[in-house]
Amino acid sequence: MTSKETILADTESPVGATVRRFDLLAKAVGQSASSPDDSPLSRASSLPQVLGPTLDFADVSLILGRTTILDKVTFQVRPGSVHALVGPNGGGKSSLIKTLLGQMPHQGRLSLQWPGEPGTISYVPQALEFDRGLPMTVDDFMAAMCQRRPAFLGLSKNYATAIGEALERVGMQDKRKRRMGALSGGERQRVLLAQGLIPPPQLLVLDEPMSALDEAGIRVFERLLGDWRAAGITVLWIEHDLEAVGRLADQVTGLNRRVLFDATPQQALTPERLLTLFSTHPRSLA
Repeated sequence: MTSKETILADTESPVGATVRRFDLLAKAVGQSASSPDDSPLSRASSLPQVLGPTLDFADVSLILGRTTILDKVTFQVRPGSVHALVGPNGGGKSSLIKTLLGQMPHQGRLSLQWPGEPGTISYVPQALEFDRGLPMTVDDFMAAMCQRRPAFLGLSKNYATAIGEALERVGMQDKRKRRMGALSGGERQRVLLAQGLIPPPQLLVLDEPMSALDEAGIRVFERLLGDWRAAGITVLWIEHDLEAVGRLADQVTGLNRRVLFDATPQQALTPERLLTLFSTHPRSLA
């Protein structure tokens, strides 16, 4: 293994990479799971140019009890591409993401090939589960996610600019003092997208980010997706909106416990392939 390649064994996380995860109990008391140092991190109006890693899934399998969740999943995510993962509920999409983040044991080989030193992996979940009665504002949440300083002490000056710019990019700058529990589902999803921008990631993992967004939020997300592609960030994107996938993705993998196709949107999203993908008992499709 070279210094530029990360191989994930059964229960490893991406060693050498900074992985952005969610531990809401920790966040509630003001701790952070973000960057290991507290150096200044700011974002210009345009995203900095990077080159994201290549992801290789090779015969990745996951069996829980007697249930096969993933069956020899093999595909590659090209660096700097927007790669969509589609399939039915229970087809293993979220489980595959958890193996990537080191949260699930697996068999097979899962590797990240970095163009340089291992970089930052950001993860945006489908929804945010928390006690809506908590007196936690948008600024409090961003502080907890992005800085090491406890959130109850306020924004660190090292992060204030970056947080302000991230919230501006998602249209939430004017709601920074509102409680997270008072936001709509779409507004909370925009805040989740904002935290995924700090620090600027090389690999961005999105779990159905459009599910709670309204039309304005969808336009924000689509603009961000274009910005990430232009910046060279590798994006692995779980999505149910096939129309959006057809317009916005570079490559599409259909997963129903195993890979049924891996192709461009034009080749992948045909009626025959989609019928096979969403059938109860998937079969091989040439």
